[in-house]
Amino acid sequence: MGRLDEQVAIVTGGARGIGAAVARLFAMEGAAVMVADVLDTEGAQLAAELGGPARYAHLDVSAEHGWQPVLAEAERELGPVSVLVNNAGILDWGTIEEQSLESFRRVIDVNLQGAWLGMRTAAPYLRRAGGGVIVNISSLAGLTGYAGIGAYVASKWALRGLTKTAALELAPDGTRVCSVHPGAVRTPMTADFDDSFTAAQPLPRFGEPEEVARMVLFIAADATYSTGTEFILDGGVTAGPPTALTPDH
Repeated sequence: MGRLDEQVAIVTGGARGIGAAVARLFAMEGAAVMVADVLDTEGAQLAAELGGPARYAHLDVSAEHGWQPVLAEAERELGPVSVLVNNAGILDWGTIEEQSLESFRRVIDVNLQGAWLGMRTAAPYLRRAGGGVIVNISSLAGLTGYAGIGAYVASKWALRGLTKTAALELAPDGTRVCSVHPGAVRTPMTADFDDSFTAAQPLPRFGEPEEVARMVLFIAADATYSTGTEFILDGGVTAGPPTALTPDH
């Protein structure tokens, strides 16, 4: 038996990277998975790879009109929706002075508005299913600041707070809501980063999408007393500065 038998999950940004790793692991654990993305070719290929009760749906998470058809199709084709993984996200570079308003808004629209629309649309579906789980993929940038990616940082901090509000509001329906905060993970978003980026971490390497997927699975299947909680996978970055005490200190 799988840990997600008889569960129906929607994974946004599911065509590649962390989203694809989550979709694969969920399917291995018995879930019926709706892969949702704007990358139609990659998303359809992944759904075909998963086989069985898996589907692909085109979804721009920032567009309000796109969400209801995806939830309705998942419920109609796969069964009562019980898990939503808000993973879709983008990053755009630029200091506060340099970044255009259009660029700033686009990052907020996808990373924050997209998750908000997903939770708002999914809530009644999860309620009909008797409750469920929402996992919002935030970031280490939702716990600290980074120069040059202010819009991304703002979106991920806000998603962390929105997660807590949703946890409070949806708890009476039996729905848990948690956030996941990965540090440097080897995905298309970090493809241009070399190993020097993680050299000073206590665990001096990039994380793998599969490691994040295992955390998402734990939240969905096992962390039944957790809601409104942050789950951090950062190679030890938030443990403190990489300094060592000696007998002279």
